[in-house]
Amino acid sequence: MDRNSLYVMYGDRPKPIVKKVLKYIDIGKDIPNKASLIGIKPNLVVARPAEEGATTSPELVEGVVEYLKDNGFHNIVILEGSWVGDRTSLAFEICGYRELSHKYDIPLIDLQRDGYRDYQVGDIEISLCNKAMEVDYLINIPVLKGHCQTRITCALKNMKGCIPDREKRRFHTMGLHKPIAYMNKVLRQDLIVVDGIIGDLNFEEGGNPVQMNRVIVGKDPVLIDSYVAQLLGYDIEDIPYIGMAADIGVGSSQLVDDNIVELNRDTTPMSIPKTRLIEELIGYVREDMACSACYGSLIHALDRLQDRGYLYGVEEKIHIGQGYEGKKGKGLGIGICTKGLERSLPGCPPKARDIIEFLKEYYI
Repeated sequence: MDRNSLYVMYGDRPKPIVKKVLKYIDIGKDIPNKASLIGIKPNLVVARPAEEGATTSPELVEGVVEYLKDNGFHNIVILEGSWVGDRTSLAFEICGYRELSHKYDIPLIDLQRDGYRDYQVGDIEISLCNKAMEVDYLINIPVLKGHCQTRITCALKNMKGCIPDREKRRFHTMGLHKPIAYMNKVLRQDLIVVDGIIGDLNFEEGGNPVQMNRVIVGKDPVLIDSYVAQLLGYDIEDIPYIGMAADIGVGSSQLVDDNIVELNRDTTPMSIPKTRLIEELIGYVREDMACSACYGSLIHALDRLQDRGYLYGVEEKIHIGQGYEGKKGKGLGIGICTKGLERSLPGCPPKARDIIEFLKEYYI
């Protein structure tokens, strides 16, 4: 698997999706040997089920575990340290990981109870949990979601669960971005499997879930986060830790469309309940059989535009969905299905960042 490539597969069934992607890229070739200790790091920042947009789906992790075991890799642990305000043990229980552990005989490592060592990275000393540093192959399984301070949280920031609680507090006093970047210089991720099925619109603890229906797989956390930033409507420069990590050699932020391999197309509608904020945003939309991946991108774009004040006084509806395929006429459309309309943005699905730039032309 090329470190410069990202693989994307769409759908709303995380377990079979991830098994297909891992089989396609054949990750077993990259694991040193059958006895290697493989660590799986989900995002269990709080004790809330994945449907609320904050935590990694246990079904996705189950798919990774089954793929590994089917290919002869049995030395597997799941490790996590929830945020300071919550207990990892409770998150393991509420989020479905205790059941997963019993079913597949996989130890759950609570990093809040682990020891740690200090590592010097440039001019920063960073404490990292021992168990996270002991694994031979680390699979990071973050959630594609917004964040109230850093705008996004995905591959790079998810490693924050591998530091002790006192260090999590200190990261905030340091402004988050530099310590997040420098932490990833020491704590190497071998594979990233992004849970982009359901993630929160703008808050790391969930509450406004958006269905994006995709799994993204890659080796470079900087490249992953560069792609995710654009999916959620940001420029790479809007997320300082991405550039900082690239500057110190963690990975590359040079995203090239040719290196994004989409293995299928999304055809599933959005099915999760809509919160009040989401309902407010889709008030600007005229939807007809929209796929969740495209619809999710539009919701993220509208949230960014609303934050910047562009939606004030807007009355024209935005058309989206397969119901517009083959139709011609006036109006504003998002996605390839609306290409027959007078003004349309192509893409299947388009990135939120591209939607923002397209809509700004008509809203300014």
